[in-house]
Amino acid sequence: MRNKTCCFTGHREIIDDTNELNTMLKQILSQLIDSGITYFGTGGARGFDTFAAQTVLELKPIYPHIKLILVLPCPNQPKGWNTDDIYAYENIKKQADKIKILSDYYYDGCMFARNRHLVNCSSVCVCYMRKSCGGTAYTVRYAAQCGLRIIEL
Repeated sequence: MRNKTCCFTGHREIIDDTNELNTMLKQILSQLIDSGITYFGTGGARGFDTFAAQTVLELKPIYPHIKLILVLPCPNQPKGWNTDDIYAYENIKKQADKIKILSDYYYDGCMFARNRHLVNCSSVCVCYMRKSCGGTAYTVRYAAQCGLRIIEL
């Protein structure tokens, strides 16, 4: 299954034009689907994770065989989020084909564990990275060390 799986990683804040980013992401995902990628894993975080999950869901009517997999660090991930972000999160959860929760509770490092799990189950990593530090940069470096194909937006 790993050779048919793509994961996403990216920042919480999207600073680029979202229409342009959506067009690019749809083109990349269409190419990946045409090459045999079927499963798309995301970590359910605000920002790019949400954006990527929504884009996969937009493509499902065109490619009904693709699957969205949410890999969540813990059940209370959206604690402290604003109402709009929680609504988007719950909507994505309702439409996901599979949800995997890695821990029953939040702990220091659970987000990194989620990111490593996504990478370990994938052959391709699509990333939205605008700075060389933080969780996204860590995940991209880890994905490269694991030999994943990295596609930067």
